[in-house]
Amino acid sequence: MLEIRKELLDFSPYSPGLSIEEIKKKYNLANVIKMASNENPLGTSPRVVEVIKKFSPYAFRYPQSGNPELVGKLSDILNVPDECIVVTNGSDEIIDLIIRVLAVPYRDNIVVFDPSFSIYRMQAKFHGISVKYVPLNKDFSFNFKGMLDAIDENTKIIFITNPDNPSGYCVSSEDIIEFLCKIPENILVVVDEAYVEFCDDPENCSCINHVLDNKNLVVIRTFSKLYGLAGLRIGYGILPFKLSDYIKRVKLPFSVNLMAEKAAIEVLDDFTFIEHTRNTVIKGRKYLKEEMEKLDCTLYPSQANFLMFKPPIDANVVFEELLKKGIIIRPLKSYGLDDYLRVSVGREDENKLFIHYLKQILQGG
Repeated sequence: MLEIRKELLDFSPYSPGLSIEEIKKKYNLANVIKMASNENPLGTSPRVVEVIKKFSPYAFRYPQSGNPELVGKLSDILNVPDECIVVTNGSDEIIDLIIRVLAVPYRDNIVVFDPSFSIYRMQAKFHGISVKYVPLNKDFSFNFKGMLDAIDENTKIIFITNPDNPSGYCVSSEDIIEFLCKIPENILVVVDEAYVEFCDDPENCSCINHVLDNKNLVVIRTFSKLYGLAGLRIGYGILPFKLSDYIKRVKLPFSVNLMAEKAAIEVLDDFTFIEHTRNTVIKGRKYLKEEMEKLDCTLYPSQANFLMFKPPIDANVVFEELLKKGIIIRPLKSYGLDDYLRVSVGREDENKLFIHYLKQILQGG
């Protein structure tokens, strides 16, 4: 009889947001709006659609190993050497690879804020790495002092999401570098910048320009949010030379498919789509915040493409009632935040419909 590793017996899978088709079927709805998974509110770039059509006849071909064309494009845009860039199957793959390459099973630990993105702890547990949790401050700001206190001689990696998920809280790169200077150089700090492009001032918040000057700093990003390629699964990391080299040695070949690479290259040049997405999110974020505050919801400052809020009535009631009306948002029970909800910024019409139904639920109006 096959035996599963004992530490995986209570393993829980990643909990994604509910799908549109699930809700249509459950509530017999013709139209459903999904504002739960922080996807691009505008969908996919028209240029990406065309490039996928163009290259679809080549789906039988393997992509070029290491995705050099995309790496070169990112190198030019970000002004970092090709050797520092690793393109992966979503940012999840680079998170997994970093843990596997650096942390020794049943000896080392990683440190994360609590709550935080579940993939950090899931992949650590899967590889036999213990996790130390540092509670965020009461206002969901970063508890850097607590994180400093949590590290020990077996700490190998610290994960920081900036802007954070699920709150959207964000600090400047200076704050993170100040923290980095206080920890031993044998501890890697991974800054997950999945949402950084939605900041009011992305350049001030991103740590990419500091990677080459710090041998224990990594920045990871994704094409799933701003660039609208969540379904194609593509991300990348900016790493110090030595770590990048070893990651490339053990990374599975061809983990990034041909269509994903071509789409990523194309969307990087679609400045109209990128700017329209940013403007839509920043404008929509402001509108949602103002309207929800009028409804006595407690909002938290966000620099991401979503807002975390605490409604004035039971959060689960709000979530379920919105589902019945065809609006999917994200309950935060999986983050240990039973009283909170998260809503992704949608298009203008979607944002207005969400507020309309939220008002009905909260005020009966």
